[in-house]
Amino acid sequence: MGNDIKILSPCGMLGYGFPEESFLRGIEEEPHGIVVDAGSTDAGPHKLGAGVSIVSRRAAKKDLMIILENGIPNKIPIIIGSAGGAGAQVHVNWTMEIIEEILQELELQVKIAVIWADIPNDLVIESNVQGKIKPLSPNIPLLTEEVILETNGIVAQMGHEPILEALKEGADIIVCGRAYDPSPFAAIGIFHGKDPGLSYHLGKILECGALCAEPGTTKDSILGIIGDTSFKVKSLNPKRKCTSISVAAHTFYEKEHPYILHGPGFTLNLEQCEFKELEDGVVEVSNSKYIPASQHFIKLEGARKVAYRTFALAGIRDPILLENIDDIESRVKQQVSEYYDEIPSDDYQVNFYNYGMNAVLGNKEKEVFSGHEIGLVIEVIAKDQELANSICSTARSTFLHFPHEKRKSTAGNLAFPFAPSDIEFGAVYEFSVYHLMEIVDNPFRIEYR
Repeated sequence: MGNDIKILSPCGMLGYGFPEESFLRGIEEEPHGIVVDAGSTDAGPHKLGAGVSIVSRRAAKKDLMIILENGIPNKIPIIIGSAGGAGAQVHVNWTMEIIEEILQELELQVKIAVIWADIPNDLVIESNVQGKIKPLSPNIPLLTEEVILETNGIVAQMGHEPILEALKEGADIIVCGRAYDPSPFAAIGIFHGKDPGLSYHLGKILECGALCAEPGTTKDSILGIIGDTSFKVKSLNPKRKCTSISVAAHTFYEKEHPYILHGPGFTLNLEQCEFKELEDGVVEVSNSKYIPASQHFIKLEGARKVAYRTFALAGIRDPILLENIDDIESRVKQQVSEYYDEIPSDDYQVNFYNYGMNAVLGNKEKEVFSGHEIGLVIEVIAKDQELANSICSTARSTFLHFPHEKRKSTAGNLAFPFAPSDIEFGAVYEFSVYHLMEIVDNPFRIEYR
């Protein structure tokens, strides 16, 4: 046990929150590192494109305060992956401002390593010309210089290598830009000489906090323990318990293949893995295989602004309208188009989402609607905000008073929960860069403060 390396994961995402008592139980285990993931592409391209965070500043500071005030005095390295949500420069700076504020309040002096994940556009353009960039999946188009130049900024998912370098330099806090989610966890194990296959597999499980336990949640702490031939996972909350099924199930989480996991510069093969339940809800995992790749690819992520959005929320409880809603919505769209016949149809798009009536699955829904009310979302996407606002206003007022067949009233098709009814959303972004780039040299710059 003396050779075991312990990693404390406070929660599934920095700012999601966690019970302080669970975290303190983890501190009592004397971990070799506190690692927390702070980002994801799950929220779509908006966070990267707009340069905003996934969680609130208040929530991020609340979590960081607990982590820093317990980790630093106990000389436990703290690693934050994908800082600020998307891991671009603006997100890292946002995170650093919070950390520096806490350090001043606690009167603590530390060595901080900031690992930047921003990749210059000219490097991406050059690599693309050299044929070193390929789409992440077949449905993603080839990258062009025009798309690269239209992209706000491009980040790359770092592996464990730059984080390992920062650990070797004795950093107390390591703030990473965009990182492959398991990499900050794996770096702790690899730094202490543990098998990279076990280190990465454990990182894959720890990155979501206690989601690998029963009942699972991202809002609680979990502990990973790496030995020489296996690793163990255990909950730090007596209300939760790790089982062989819950840990194995999380191994399958967010993967395109049951047991093959591709990372930056390697493949993780989990085909021969064994999950064994020990006492007190501890699960032991063995036979995770790390296979270095012959070519080192990193994933690039970039977003560009493509439109503006305005939407309105309404309720419908008229059975006559609901009976013919598809036809009525089609006619509302047609009337809006006819009213704005001077505007090219390519400049805007009107979408109706009928929540309670196939809004999620659409025509894939097998059951026939039999409810008495729905929630309607009127969404308009247009080339600029003024046009989106105008079209949404017209679509909303047209629908509100639309004279459909058999109607018993003369108005009031829609019930609005809010005033104003129309909500100006702002810019709409898309992932313009979602590609793999082959690298030879490390593109991730480390800054020590």
